[in-house]
Amino acid sequence: MNFLPLSNYLQIIERAWNNRDGEKISAFISMRHEHIQYPNYQLENADALVQRFLPSPIDDLIVFHLKCCYHFNRGSFVEAYEAQSMLTQSFTKVLQMQKEENWSLPIMYTICSDLRLLAQLAEKTRTGVNDKPGEILEKAAECLMGCFRVCAADNRSSEEDTKRIGMLALVNQLFKVYFRINKLHLCKPLIRAIQSSPFSESFSLSQQITYKYFVGRKAMFDSDYELANEYLTYAFENCHKYSVRNKRLILLYLVPVKILLGYIPSRYVLEKYDLVQFWNLVQAVCQGNLRDFDELLETHEAFFIQCGIYLIIAKLKIIAYRNLFRKVYLILKTHQIPVESLQTALVYLGQTDVDLDETECIVANLIYEGKIKGYISHQHRKVVVSKQNPFPPLTSLH
Repeated sequence: MNFLPLSNYLQIIERAWNNRDGEKISAFISMRHEHIQYPNYQLENADALVQRFLPSPIDDLIVFHLKCCYHFNRGSFVEAYEAQSMLTQSFTKVLQMQKEENWSLPIMYTICSDLRLLAQLAEKTRTGVNDKPGEILEKAAECLMGCFRVCAADNRSSEEDTKRIGMLALVNQLFKVYFRINKLHLCKPLIRAIQSSPFSESFSLSQQITYKYFVGRKAMFDSDYELANEYLTYAFENCHKYSVRNKRLILLYLVPVKILLGYIPSRYVLEKYDLVQFWNLVQAVCQGNLRDFDELLETHEAFFIQCGIYLIIAKLKIIAYRNLFRKVYLILKTHQIPVESLQTALVYLGQTDVDLDETECIVANLIYEGKIKGYISHQHRKVVVSKQNPFPPLTSLH
């Protein structure tokens, strides 16, 4: 489309609306479409012109869309967001009026995705002293919830016409907002809604991958590593092989979860997805080399914090403790390990501030978590380990 006159654009919208062609309308109302760059489409007040060509209620949607284009191309992202927000609210009313039909769901997907992206842009450009971080994204989430409620409440339509098929796309948009503003507790009711949906097999694979990715991340933060492993593995294995960026993003969370569960990622996979930061860390954990672990954690601290995985990476240290103590056990060849021997190993590997009491605390945690089978004899300052499999494989603990 090379500078299609605005009147022609409006006629295309009208025909698509009359034909209930949601796919075509979604393309021509998208902020990713080339028409948003055309100067003659950037109108702050297009009511009179649009109403000459379009009937209600589609006219309001296009008026807000053109207003959004106007502000967007002038770098006024807050105003562009506000116009998109009005567009989303108007569309929510339209969606609610459409009984037993779901042809407009593609429009909803596009509008809601653009709303979130514009909200993110608006957040970045606000410079006011009294501006509350995340405020615009929270308001965007309220708009998205409006669409979600309409879709979730559509219980009477047939399977072919139900709007409930659009729930997962909205949940994924809400996940992206809630993770960005760090309000993960708001994900819980959304997860319940999807789990109880009878259309779980009807959702598109791409939407299911996105859903599993976010639920897997949430499970990781909740320390439910089994669920995190299941969902993130599904997301990674089903993500398209050419979507290297997305597969890398999944691995950022899947790799530490795998290590916590006792599975060691291959060097080939880490190098393939440009995650070599993990390889030396994996080696340090496997070898129980606490000095290397601490140094690597410090070296890559900014990277781990930026990715939001610093805390879970720090949790890998308990496995490094376990592997170090196992080495001490193998060297001493006794089931009664002096706590002092364990402390000596810790100090040798850079843990110079650890005394005997703290060493016992570390051992107690390992015993509690099942990583060591045995008990501590405080009277004799010894760790008495089981004669059968005193250091069970981590993979057997789950």
